[in-house]
Amino acid sequence: MSIVTTLDLTVEDAVVIHNSNRLAVRLRPCEVLARVAPVGARDGAEFEVLLARRLGETNSPVAELDPRVEPRVYLRDDFAVTLWTHYEAVANQEVSPSEYAQALKGLHAGMRQVDVTVPHFTDRVATAQSLVGDPQATPDLPDEDRKLLRDTLRELRDAVVDRGADEQILHGEPHPGNLLATRRGPLFVDLETCCRGPVEFDVAHAPEEVGRVYPAVDPDLLRDCRVLTLAVATTWRWDRRDQLPSGRQLGEEWLGQIRSAVDW
Repeated sequence: MSIVTTLDLTVEDAVVIHNSNRLAVRLRPCEVLARVAPVGARDGAEFEVLLARRLGETNSPVAELDPRVEPRVYLRDDFAVTLWTHYEAVANQEVSPSEYAQALKGLHAGMRQVDVTVPHFTDRVATAQSLVGDPQATPDLPDEDRKLLRDTLRELRDAVVDRGADEQILHGEPHPGNLLATRRGPLFVDLETCCRGPVEFDVAHAPEEVGRVYPAVDPDLLRDCRVLTLAVATTWRWDRRDQLPSGRQLGEEWLGQIRSAVDW
């Protein structure tokens, strides 16, 4: 609130919208969406600002930085803050599978025009593998489930890489929670997870109906990516630092889905 006040915007209230590895806070009545991270995550925040600006130049379907302030990372105490346009959700409107697929296709097209360095999707898998391999980082994960995640991450990472599919810059986590239904149409948020890999890795985060209408995906590769991305997301839920509401319950549910999908 103090950062935005110094930028000559009126702030009377702050509402936490999302709390996980970052806070998303709606500031009213100026209608700014502030994304707040520990100062150690400053590099990731700066990358997100850079990528949002580049994608904005391609008319990609992504949320915009607030145009009233300088597009940069603002530092305060031990936090790094970026300031975005707040979009009022369209009441009672759901994004249809075809709209979802079209928006994701448009995002991928825009990302092919952007020249930035991003990690490979296998780096994200490696981070999950590190958590699974460290009982101190994931102390509540049962041994049997730890083995299930370890084997799933290893086997499906190799299976996806061995297919040798074309790769490009991806959103990294274009799941429904990162897609807003706005008056401008569907817009993707949370660009900090960008990585390089086959488009199936992105499509795997969307509902299955979206995968059926996204053009020219490899169904076998998509199936492997769905289980792989689920294993990565499940690992985050067992990280002792995870603060996602009901995260542990989700982790248990997703372990059951993985167990049903694989037979190592």
